[in-house]
Amino acid sequence: MNNGRFISIEGGEGAGKSTSVAFIQDFLQSRGIELVSTREPGGTQLAEQLRQLLLNHHDEKIDPYTELLMMFAARRQHVTQVIQPALAAGKWVLCDRFTDASYAYQGYGRELPLEFIDNLAKWVHGDTNPDMTCLLDLDIEVGMGRARQRSELDRIESEAMSFFEAVRQGYLSRAKAEPQRFRVIDASQDIPGVEQQLQQALEGLLAE
Repeated sequence: MNNGRFISIEGGEGAGKSTSVAFIQDFLQSRGIELVSTREPGGTQLAEQLRQLLLNHHDEKIDPYTELLMMFAARRQHVTQVIQPALAAGKWVLCDRFTDASYAYQGYGRELPLEFIDNLAKWVHGDTNPDMTCLLDLDIEVGMGRARQRSELDRIESEAMSFFEAVRQGYLSRAKAEPQRFRVIDASQDIPGVEQQLQQALEGLLAE
């Protein structure tokens, strides 16, 4: 059986990932594609428990390397239990964030060595990488304004604005380095405008 396709959605706080995920789900399923929709950190019972540890506020400060290793521990469980089996069965996988988020948040945001993240990625998921990544790009002030209206900020969302600016630039650097994989979506547009961009990206992938 042919392997499925792997799509990831990336973006900072308030960029509209949840709305975009719902649109992509509907679009692909309307075309008869069997789809597994999942998220990171998370996607399995164990990985979801790690997600709570990562996002909840703690009295104890989490070391940046500890944060990164916990992300990759959750990712390993997710990849082996959900993503790889789905792709091998010919299903498509849609993931709300993947390893690009570790480069953006822990690499550029926390200023951890990118080479270290490279090595972790190779060991944890090898050549299991997205066929296409949709990056929802949005001004930091606008995105954080949306995030504050949406819900109480979690531990990572509570970082300084300079942190999120570094994250945004990290994402854009990743996109510039891999233009064949990334589709940069202008998330400042209204929902129909964003969905039109997503549809164009998806139709391009379907045509390959």
